[in-house]
Amino acid sequence: MIEFIRQGKVVRLEQVAPTRTLLELLREDLHCTGTKEGCGEGDCGACTVVLGEAKGETIEFRAINSCIRLAHSIDGLALWTVEDLACAAGAAHPVQQALLQQHASQCGFCTPGFVMSLFGMYQNHVLRGKTITRALAQQELSGNLCRCTGYRPILDAAVSMGALPEVRVDEAVLLRQLKRLKRSPVQANESDAYLAPLTLATLLQARAEHPDAQIVAGCTDVGLWINKLHMAFAKVLDLSRVQELRRVERYPHHIAIGAAVTLSDAFAALGAEREQLHSFFARFAGLPVRNSGTLGGNVANGSPIGDSMPLLIALGANVVLMSVRGHRELPLEQLYTGYRRNVIAADEVLAWIKLPRPEKHEQLRVYKISKRFDDDISALCLALQLHIAHGVVQRVSIGVGGVAATPVRAVKTETFLQSKPWTQATVQQAVGVLRAEFSPISDMRASAAYRSEVLGHLLQRYWLESQGAQQINLESFQLPEAAA
Repeated sequence: MIEFIRQGKVVRLEQVAPTRTLLELLREDLHCTGTKEGCGEGDCGACTVVLGEAKGETIEFRAINSCIRLAHSIDGLALWTVEDLACAAGAAHPVQQALLQQHASQCGFCTPGFVMSLFGMYQNHVLRGKTITRALAQQELSGNLCRCTGYRPILDAAVSMGALPEVRVDEAVLLRQLKRLKRSPVQANESDAYLAPLTLATLLQARAEHPDAQIVAGCTDVGLWINKLHMAFAKVLDLSRVQELRRVERYPHHIAIGAAVTLSDAFAALGAEREQLHSFFARFAGLPVRNSGTLGGNVANGSPIGDSMPLLIALGANVVLMSVRGHRELPLEQLYTGYRRNVIAADEVLAWIKLPRPEKHEQLRVYKISKRFDDDISALCLALQLHIAHGVVQRVSIGVGGVAATPVRAVKTETFLQSKPWTQATVQQAVGVLRAEFSPISDMRASAAYRSEVLGHLLQRYWLESQGAQQINLESFQLPEAAA
């Protein structure tokens, strides 16, 4: 059974297939066709809806892509679709009114998705006394695409909706409803096709008993397997509700990020200690993807162009694998054995990602090269962390994505730089070592020659920035169309 709150009422659904998406549930089962089906990949935002979850005595609102979100994952949550925003006597919600006033819709296909992303912004910013700036609107709408209206009137609507008369969700009533839906941490039944344990112990037991079950968290990649590859799974094991794995734990020398922590929350935790990473995190997919996807899922997925892994490798991250037999810890780069292959045993789950806290003299940079600045997949990603004292490289850690079958550590380049004077001559030699260390392939995103050339340029850029050169605008590093 799936139970969730919609329009102030409890919706109960039974016999829902484990791989049925939320978008299919809305359009085909509940006949809520305001939510549109666009790309089916979480890229265009036409399918955006908003979920509400109780966090203490408040409601956390998150815009997510319903096309790649499994229907069962909203059990115990509140849901809003574009049909749910109408006010008394059918009056438009301030979000909708602002779009009308700014003439921000033409064909209208993308508009419901924009409405819902704006609704999430309205709840999280306007109703909490925060001003929506144009920059904030651009950042939080980066996961919504429009082909005909143009973004200027949409951004105008985002900025102006706070000036309209307020419309509030009764959060006190909603909190009581959500608390009544809260489930007990019981062991999943053997016959269940969708297993969603609430504790780490029951998760590990379920994994031991169902090693063939497909593990999901935010489902931002497995959702593509379902939509694009038409894959079906007899049993799904969802770890996104495991309370222990939804925490970010801080210790004197490291932080530990649970595998069920969303990308939005994980990036917020990392960015709180390393502010220079904020712009990089904002370029990781769009906000609806970051609101669903998890850092643990991105790491376990092991894509060679996954943006988080080069950074985590450069930071010296370890992963903790757990099973009923115990746990083991290893450096992140040792997790992978080949293209989307890893050392995780059939009865294990990736439970934690551990990262050292920032240290004095740390010089960290991460660079992403892609065709589009926002909401795009990397052609190349380079992360560098050097500790330099008295003009000499004391420690160095370099993670690279897009140059091999897995995210990798640039071991030869690290060895070359270790204990060398941090000079332009050293960097020029290191550029040659870095380019020679990898043999990237040519694909639709970039040629092998381009990747190799830019890899060296990024190391040179890091050198210039370390010498106090003005920060270079990332937009100037966009991949030219002719280079693909």
